[in-house]
Amino acid sequence: MTFKPAQWPRTLRSQAWYGGTSRDVIYHRGWLKNQGYPDDLFDGRPVIGILNTWSELTPCNGHLRDLAEKVKAGIWEAGGFPVEVPVFSASENTFRPTAMMFRNLAALSIEEQIRGQPMDGCVLLVGCDKTTPSLLMAAASCDLPSIVVTGGPMLNGYFQGERVGSGTHLWKFSEAVKAGEMTQEEFLEAEQSMSRSTGSCNTMGTASTMASMAEALGMALSGNAAIPAVDSRRRVMAQLSGRRIVQMVKDDLKPSDILTKPAFENAIRTNGAIGGSTNAVVHLLAIAGRVGIDLTLDDWDRCGRDVATIVNLLPSGKYLMEEFFYAGGLPVVLKRLGEADLLHREALTVSGGAIWDEVKEARNWNEDVILPVDKALTTQGGIAVLNGNLAPKGAVLKPSAASPHLMQHRGRAVVFEDIDDYKAKIEDDALDIDETCVMVLKNCGPKGYPGMAEVGNMGLPPKVLRRGITDMVRISDARMSGTAYGTVILHTSPEAATGGPLAVVRDGDMIEVDVPARRLHLDIPEAELQARLADWQPSHERAESGYAWLHQQHVEGADSGADLDFLKGCRGAPVGKDSH
Repeated sequence: MTFKPAQWPRTLRSQAWYGGTSRDVIYHRGWLKNQGYPDDLFDGRPVIGILNTWSELTPCNGHLRDLAEKVKAGIWEAGGFPVEVPVFSASENTFRPTAMMFRNLAALSIEEQIRGQPMDGCVLLVGCDKTTPSLLMAAASCDLPSIVVTGGPMLNGYFQGERVGSGTHLWKFSEAVKAGEMTQEEFLEAEQSMSRSTGSCNTMGTASTMASMAEALGMALSGNAAIPAVDSRRRVMAQLSGRRIVQMVKDDLKPSDILTKPAFENAIRTNGAIGGSTNAVVHLLAIAGRVGIDLTLDDWDRCGRDVATIVNLLPSGKYLMEEFFYAGGLPVVLKRLGEADLLHREALTVSGGAIWDEVKEARNWNEDVILPVDKALTTQGGIAVLNGNLAPKGAVLKPSAASPHLMQHRGRAVVFEDIDDYKAKIEDDALDIDETCVMVLKNCGPKGYPGMAEVGNMGLPPKVLRRGITDMVRISDARMSGTAYGTVILHTSPEAATGGPLAVVRDGDMIEVDVPARRLHLDIPEAELQARLADWQPSHERAESGYAWLHQQHVEGADSGADLDFLKGCRGAPVGKDSH
C-alpha cells in the first residue's frame, strides 16, 4: 500500500461547470439552481454523482431509490454536493436475449455520463448481476474516485419447511416437475415463496458473488456484501459510503489506486472460498481490461485451485445470504484467507487503509455457515480452467457445484446446434441419450447467442430424470446462472460462432473430461479435426444493424472478458469542450 493523499483544498473538475462568472458557467449553474440549490453549494466542494441503477424492471434494484437517500445524507454530512443520476440498468431477469449482451452497452453509456458531466466522484449504486460489473467497468475507464454500494440480498425464502434459494430452487423444482416428483400446482405455490422481500438473489449467485468481488477488490466498505436489503444496517452502510466518497475525492483515491493485480488475486481467491459464480470470471477479466491489468484465465486457475470453499451456501451448500451475514459475512472469509497466506494483506481499499486492517478482528458466529477449513465443502474450490483440443483458449467449471463422480469422465457426445435445437429435442423420449453421455450445446457464446446467455446448465432429458439421475456432463460456450449447479463446463473458447473446435463436434464423438488434470479433449484424430474446421460454415444468427450488430462485430471472447474491443483501457475523465 503506497497511496499518498492529494493536497486539499484544490480545484476540482466540477468547477469547470460551476466555478466563476463566465456566461457558460452561469448557464450551467443557473439551470441547476432551478431545483432550489443555494448559491454557496457551488463553492468548490466535491460534486458526487450517485449513479443509480434503480428500475421497476430490475426487481433486484427496486429499492435503490430509497437507499440513494441515505447515500445523499452521508454526502451532505461530509460536506459534499450529491446529485442522483439514473443510469442504464441491465436487468438479469427481464432483458432478452440476455442481460450479458447489454453489460457492455451499460458500461459504455455510464462511462460517457461520468465523463461528460460535472462529477468529481461517484457512488455506484448497484445490485443485480450485470449492474455491478457494468458500473465498475465504467468507473475504471474514467478513473474518478468511486465507491460501490450494493442493494443487498433478499430475505430467505421458505416452502414446505425448506429454505428456498432464489434461482437455485427454480432449477431444482423445474427438474422435479419433469421427473414427476412435484406437481405443477406445487411449483406455482412455491413461486410465491421465492422472492419475499426486496433485494438481489439470496443464494451465492452472481449478484451476491459480485457484491463480494467488489468488497474483496477493495471497492466497497468492509462488510458491505452480505447485509440483507431490508436490514437497517444496509441503510447505515449506504450513509457511511456517502460520507466516505467525499473524503476519497479530497484525497484523490481512484479506482486505479485500488484495482491492482494483488487486488484481483484477492478477489479470485475470495471467489473460491465463497463458492462464487462462474460469471465472476468474465466480469473480473473485463474490469481488469479497463485498468490495464494483465489478468488471464491462467490467473484464475493458479490463484483459485488450492482455495477451499468454506461458505456453506446454496447452490454449493445449504444456507442463504441471511445466514452468511449473521455468521459474520465476507470479512470472516477474508480473515481466513489472510491467516492462510492467501490474501495480499496490504491491498488498498476505499477506506484508505489496507484490507487486512479492515478484517483482522472479524469473528465467525456460526461455523456451520462459514466452515473450518478441515470441514470445507471442497478442498479445491475456485474455478477450474480446462484446456485441450476442444477448448484451446480455455473453458471453466465450478468444482464446488459439480458431482465428484463426473470430474473424470469419458462419454458420447449428444449435440445441440443451438438453443432452439436443444429445446426441440430434449423432451423427446426417442432422443438417443443416457446419463453416460456428454451434452454439447453450440452457438451460445458472446457472438453466437448473441450475448452469451445463461443456458449452459441445460436441463436433463425427462427420461433420464425419471430414472433418478440428477447430473450429467454438459459442455457449451454459454454461461450458467450463479444460482445453478451441476457438472457444467462453460465459456468454451473459441466459441462455436467463430469456428472454434466446439463448432465441429458431432453426435457420437467421444469426449474426455479430466478436471484434476485440467483437460478437455475431443477424441478424434488431429487430421480429422483440422479437416472439419476447414469445412466449417457459420450457422448462428447474425444481426444486420443496431446494437446487436455492433456487439457481434466487436465483442471479444469469454477468455478475455467478453468486453467490446474498443472499450478496453482507461480513458480518464478529461473535461471536454463547452456545449455552447
